[in-house]
Amino acid sequence: MTFYVYMLASRRNGTLYVGQTDNLVARIWQHRTGALPGFTERYEVKRLVWFERHATREAAFTRERRLKKWNRAWKLQLIEQANPDWHDLASELHL
Repeated sequence: MTFYVYMLASRRNGTLYVGQTDNLVARIWQHRTGALPGFTERYEVKRLVWFERHATREAAFTRERRLKKWNRAWKLQLIEQANPDWHDLASELHL
């Protein structure tokens, strides 16, 4: 099984959200359809701009917790290194 840590954005340099899951396709669908009430629904944070795979749930959980403590500039730099144009990466997941 693969586990994921991901970042969503409302738009380029917009509101960010960091999460982790074992089913990235389903989780992104939940965010986009409003099936998960809360922060991402309230601030319309739906664009998948960064993700990485992990072999264990513990590794993904640890990485998520670290990223949530990062300052905004570090998160933006991480996104821009992997996705400089802020494309919605969900298309790579066939959503």
